[in-house]
Amino acid sequence: MLPTDKLLLSRARIVPGYYALIPPEGRVYNTFPHIQGKVAITATPKLGAGFVSYVIRPDQSKRIVGKLISDKDIEYFLYINNGMVNITTEKIKGTMEKGFYMYLPPNQYADFESWDESGEIFLYKRKYVPLEGKFPWFVWGNASNIPWHDCEDAQNLLSKELLPSNEEFDIGFHILRFKKGGCHGFVETHYQEHGAFILQGQGMYLLDTIWSPVKKGDFIWMGPFVPQAAYGIGEGEFSYLLSKDCNRDFI
Repeated sequence: MLPTDKLLLSRARIVPGYYALIPPEGRVYNTFPHIQGKVAITATPKLGAGFVSYVIRPDQSKRIVGKLISDKDIEYFLYINNGMVNITTEKIKGTMEKGFYMYLPPNQYADFESWDESGEIFLYKRKYVPLEGKFPWFVWGNASNIPWHDCEDAQNLLSKELLPSNEEFDIGFHILRFKKGGCHGFVETHYQEHGAFILQGQGMYLLDTIWSPVKKGDFIWMGPFVPQAAYGIGEGEFSYLLSKDCNRDFI
Protein backbone atom coordinates (compact mmCIF):
# COMPACT_ATOMS: atom_id res chain seq x y z
CA MET A 1 0.00 0.00 0.00
CA LEU A 2 1.22 3.52 -0.79
CA PRO A 3 2.21 5.75 2.14
CA THR A 4 -0.45 8.26 3.13
CA ASP A 5 1.33 11.20 1.51
CA LYS A 6 1.42 9.31 -1.83
CA LEU A 7 -2.24 8.32 -2.02
CA LEU A 8 -4.35 9.86 -4.78
CA LEU A 9 -6.51 12.07 -2.58
CA SER A 10 -7.90 15.57 -2.98
CA ARG A 11 -9.71 18.19 -0.92
CA ALA A 12 -11.50 19.33 -4.08
CA ARG A 13 -15.31 19.33 -3.96
CA ILE A 14 -17.13 20.11 -7.19
CA VAL A 15 -20.90 20.35 -7.62
CA PRO A 16 -21.39 21.85 -11.11
CA GLY A 17 -23.91 24.66 -11.18
CA TYR A 18 -23.88 24.93 -7.37
CA TYR A 19 -20.42 25.33 -5.79
CA ALA A 20 -16.77 24.28 -6.01
CA LEU A 21 -13.73 24.12 -3.73
CA ILE A 22 -10.51 23.97 -5.77
CA PRO A 23 -7.21 23.56 -3.86
CA PRO A 24 -3.94 24.52 -5.59
CA GLU A 25 -2.43 21.04 -5.55
CA GLY A 26 -4.95 19.72 -8.08
CA ARG A 27 -4.81 22.54 -10.61
CA VAL A 28 -3.67 22.05 -14.19
CA TYR A 29 -1.89 24.92 -15.93
CA ASN A 30 -2.99 26.17 -19.33
CA THR A 31 -1.53 28.09 -22.27
CA PHE A 32 -3.19 31.22 -23.64
CA PRO A 33 -2.10 33.52 -26.49
CA HIS A 34 -2.50 36.68 -24.37
CA ILE A 35 -0.80 35.45 -21.16
CA GLN A 36 2.68 33.98 -20.70
CA GLY A 37 3.02 32.13 -17.42
CA LYS A 38 1.51 29.21 -15.52
CA VAL A 39 -2.22 29.94 -15.74
CA ALA A 40 -4.72 27.95 -13.68
CA ILE A 41 -8.40 28.53 -14.42
CA THR A 42 -10.45 28.37 -11.22
CA ALA A 43 -13.94 29.23 -12.50
CA THR A 44 -15.72 29.42 -15.86
CA PRO A 45 -19.30 29.26 -17.18
CA LYS A 46 -18.65 25.54 -17.82
CA LEU A 47 -18.66 25.16 -14.03
CA GLY A 48 -21.76 27.31 -13.69
CA ALA A 49 -20.06 30.59 -12.79
CA GLY A 50 -21.02 33.89 -14.37
CA PHE A 51 -17.35 34.86 -14.62
CA VAL A 52 -13.90 33.47 -15.38
CA SER A 53 -11.09 33.58 -12.81
CA TYR A 54 -7.41 32.71 -13.07
CA VAL A 55 -4.41 32.28 -10.79
CA ILE A 56 -1.22 33.19 -12.67
CA ARG A 57 2.32 32.29 -11.60
CA PRO A 58 5.72 32.48 -13.35
CA ASP A 59 6.60 29.82 -15.89
CA GLN A 60 9.99 28.12 -16.29
CA SER A 61 11.48 31.40 -17.50
CA LYS A 62 10.43 32.93 -14.13
CA ARG A 63 8.26 35.38 -16.03
CA ILE A 64 4.65 36.52 -16.25
CA VAL A 65 3.52 38.60 -19.23
CA GLY A 66 -0.07 39.47 -20.02
CA LYS A 67 -2.22 41.76 -22.14
CA LEU A 68 -5.82 42.58 -21.28
CA ILE A 69 -8.04 44.19 -23.88
CA SER A 70 -11.58 44.78 -22.69
CA ASP A 71 -14.09 45.25 -25.48
CA LYS A 72 -17.46 46.92 -25.01
CA ASP A 73 -18.78 44.01 -22.93
CA ILE A 74 -15.81 42.76 -20.85
CA GLU A 75 -14.55 43.99 -17.46
CA TYR A 76 -11.50 42.79 -15.50
CA PHE A 77 -10.27 42.85 -11.92
CA LEU A 78 -6.60 42.13 -11.16
CA TYR A 79 -5.02 41.58 -7.73
CA ILE A 80 -1.31 41.06 -6.99
CA ASN A 81 -1.12 38.41 -4.29
CA ASN A 82 2.67 38.25 -4.23
CA GLY A 83 5.75 39.78 -5.85
CA MET A 84 6.34 42.87 -7.97
CA VAL A 85 4.51 43.45 -11.25
CA ASN A 86 4.91 46.15 -13.90
CA ILE A 87 1.49 47.54 -14.84
CA THR A 88 0.69 49.76 -17.84
CA THR A 89 -2.77 51.17 -18.60
CA GLU A 90 -4.20 54.33 -20.12
CA LYS A 91 -4.22 55.83 -16.62
CA ILE A 92 -1.18 54.47 -14.77
CA LYS A 93 2.28 53.03 -15.39
CA GLY A 94 4.64 51.66 -12.77
CA THR A 95 5.92 48.77 -10.69
CA MET A 96 3.26 47.57 -8.28
CA GLU A 97 3.62 45.36 -5.22
CA LYS A 98 1.62 42.87 -3.20
CA GLY A 99 -1.86 44.16 -2.42
CA PHE A 100 -2.17 46.23 -5.61
CA TYR A 101 -5.49 45.90 -7.39
CA MET A 102 -7.21 47.44 -10.38
CA TYR A 103 -10.60 47.35 -12.04
CA LEU A 104 -10.53 47.65 -15.82
CA PRO A 105 -13.88 48.72 -17.30
CA PRO A 106 -15.00 47.91 -20.85
CA ASN A 107 -13.11 49.52 -23.75
CA GLN A 108 -9.78 49.89 -21.91
CA TYR A 109 -6.50 47.95 -21.96
CA ALA A 110 -3.79 46.87 -19.55
CA ASP A 111 -0.39 45.20 -19.86
CA PHE A 112 1.37 43.43 -16.99
CA GLU A 113 4.82 41.87 -16.67
CA SER A 114 6.79 40.35 -13.82
CA TRP A 115 10.24 38.80 -13.50
CA ASP A 116 9.65 38.00 -9.82
CA GLU A 117 9.79 34.23 -9.37
CA SER A 118 7.55 34.55 -6.30
CA GLY A 119 4.92 36.49 -8.24
CA GLU A 120 1.26 35.52 -8.15
CA ILE A 121 -1.68 37.30 -9.77
CA PHE A 122 -5.40 36.70 -9.33
CA LEU A 123 -7.39 37.75 -12.40
CA TYR A 124 -11.18 37.97 -12.81
CA LYS A 125 -13.10 38.50 -16.06
CA ARG A 126 -16.81 39.03 -16.52
CA LYS A 127 -19.31 40.29 -19.07
CA TYR A 128 -20.40 43.74 -17.91
CA VAL A 129 -24.12 44.22 -17.31
CA PRO A 130 -24.92 47.77 -18.50
CA LEU A 131 -27.21 50.25 -16.77
CA GLU A 132 -28.64 53.04 -18.90
CA GLY A 133 -26.77 56.30 -18.42
CA LYS A 134 -24.22 54.74 -16.02
CA PHE A 135 -20.61 53.94 -16.96
CA PRO A 136 -17.94 52.49 -14.61
CA TRP A 137 -14.46 53.97 -14.43
CA PHE A 138 -10.91 52.69 -13.94
CA VAL A 139 -10.12 52.01 -10.27
CA TRP A 140 -6.76 51.17 -8.74
CA GLY A 141 -5.02 51.20 -5.37
CA ASN A 142 -3.38 49.03 -2.75
CA ALA A 143 -5.49 47.09 -0.29
CA SER A 144 -3.06 47.92 2.53
CA ASN A 145 -4.12 51.59 2.30
CA ILE A 146 -7.82 50.88 2.85
CA PRO A 147 -9.05 50.85 6.47
CA TRP A 148 -10.81 47.86 7.99
CA HIS A 149 -14.31 48.08 9.42
CA ASP A 150 -16.35 45.71 11.56
CA CYS A 151 -18.86 43.44 9.82
CA GLU A 152 -22.41 43.69 11.10
CA ASP A 153 -23.80 40.63 12.94
CA ALA A 154 -20.37 38.95 13.05
CA GLN A 155 -17.76 38.29 15.72
CA ASN A 156 -14.13 39.34 15.21
CA LEU A 157 -14.73 39.73 11.47
CA LEU A 158 -13.41 42.74 9.54
CA SER A 159 -13.90 43.85 5.93
CA LYS A 160 -12.53 46.35 3.44
CA GLU A 161 -14.14 47.29 0.11
CA LEU A 162 -11.87 47.63 -2.92
CA LEU A 163 -14.43 48.99 -5.40
CA PRO A 164 -16.99 51.79 -5.12
CA SER A 165 -20.57 50.82 -4.29
CA ASN A 166 -21.94 53.17 -6.98
CA GLU A 167 -24.57 51.88 -9.40
CA GLU A 168 -22.09 52.16 -12.27
CA PHE A 169 -20.39 49.00 -10.97
CA ASP A 170 -22.04 45.60 -11.37
CA ILE A 171 -19.43 43.76 -9.25
CA GLY A 172 -17.90 44.27 -5.84
CA PHE A 173 -14.60 43.07 -4.37
CA HIS A 174 -13.89 42.84 -0.66
CA ILE A 175 -11.26 41.37 1.62
CA LEU A 176 -12.66 39.61 4.67
CA ARG A 177 -10.38 39.13 7.67
CA PHE A 178 -11.25 36.71 10.45
CA LYS A 179 -9.38 37.51 13.63
CA LYS A 180 -8.77 34.64 16.03
CA GLY A 181 -12.21 33.31 16.93
CA GLY A 182 -13.82 35.20 14.04
CA CYS A 183 -16.88 33.81 12.29
CA HIS A 184 -19.92 34.78 10.26
CA GLY A 185 -22.90 35.74 12.40
CA PHE A 186 -25.32 33.55 10.43
CA VAL A 187 -25.48 31.17 7.47
CA GLU A 188 -25.94 33.32 4.35
CA THR A 189 -28.32 32.34 1.54
CA HIS A 190 -28.61 34.93 -1.24
CA TYR A 191 -28.92 35.42 -4.97
CA GLN A 192 -25.38 36.75 -5.53
CA GLU A 193 -22.65 34.36 -6.56
CA HIS A 194 -19.21 34.61 -4.97
CA GLY A 195 -15.63 33.79 -5.81
CA ALA A 196 -13.30 33.51 -2.81
CA PHE A 197 -9.50 33.35 -3.13
CA ILE A 198 -7.88 32.48 0.21
CA LEU A 199 -5.07 34.94 0.94
CA GLN A 200 -3.99 33.93 4.43
CA GLY A 201 -4.38 31.29 7.11
CA GLN A 202 -6.85 28.47 7.54
CA GLY A 203 -10.58 28.21 8.06
CA MET A 204 -13.66 26.05 7.88
CA TYR A 205 -16.15 26.84 5.13
CA LEU A 206 -19.78 25.74 4.95
CA LEU A 207 -21.04 24.97 1.44
CA ASP A 208 -24.63 23.72 1.44
CA THR A 209 -24.61 21.31 4.41
CA ILE A 210 -20.94 20.30 4.52
CA TRP A 211 -18.11 22.03 6.39
CA SER A 212 -14.71 21.77 4.67
CA PRO A 213 -11.23 22.86 5.75
CA VAL A 214 -9.72 25.57 3.54
CA LYS A 215 -6.35 27.29 3.54
CA LYS A 216 -4.15 29.81 1.74
CA GLY A 217 -4.21 29.30 -2.03
CA ASP A 218 -7.62 27.64 -2.21
CA PHE A 219 -10.36 29.01 -4.46
CA ILE A 220 -14.08 28.67 -3.74
CA TRP A 221 -16.94 29.34 -6.14
CA MET A 222 -20.37 29.75 -4.57
CA GLY A 223 -23.38 29.81 -6.87
CA PRO A 224 -26.61 31.68 -6.13
CA PHE A 225 -28.48 30.60 -3.00
CA VAL A 226 -25.82 28.19 -1.73
CA PRO A 227 -25.96 28.23 2.10
CA GLN A 228 -22.53 29.48 3.18
CA ALA A 229 -20.58 30.58 6.25
CA ALA A 230 -17.01 30.49 7.53
CA TYR A 231 -14.82 30.73 10.60
CA GLY A 232 -11.08 30.89 11.13
CA ILE A 233 -9.02 28.12 12.70
CA GLY A 234 -5.38 27.74 13.69
CA GLU A 235 -3.03 30.18 15.34
CA GLY A 236 -3.10 33.00 12.80
CA GLU A 237 -5.73 35.09 11.08
CA PHE A 238 -7.79 33.90 8.12
CA SER A 239 -8.57 36.16 5.15
CA TYR A 240 -9.80 35.96 1.58
CA LEU A 241 -10.55 38.11 -1.45
CA LEU A 242 -14.27 37.94 -2.23
CA SER A 243 -16.13 38.86 -5.42
CA LYS A 244 -19.86 39.33 -5.84
CA ASP A 245 -22.30 40.62 -8.43
CA CYS A 246 -24.29 43.66 -7.31
CA ASN A 247 -26.42 46.69 -8.27
CA ARG A 248 -28.44 44.90 -10.93
CA ASP A 249 -32.03 43.59 -10.92
CA PHE A 250 -33.36 40.50 -12.69
CA ILE A 251 -35.99 40.05 -15.37
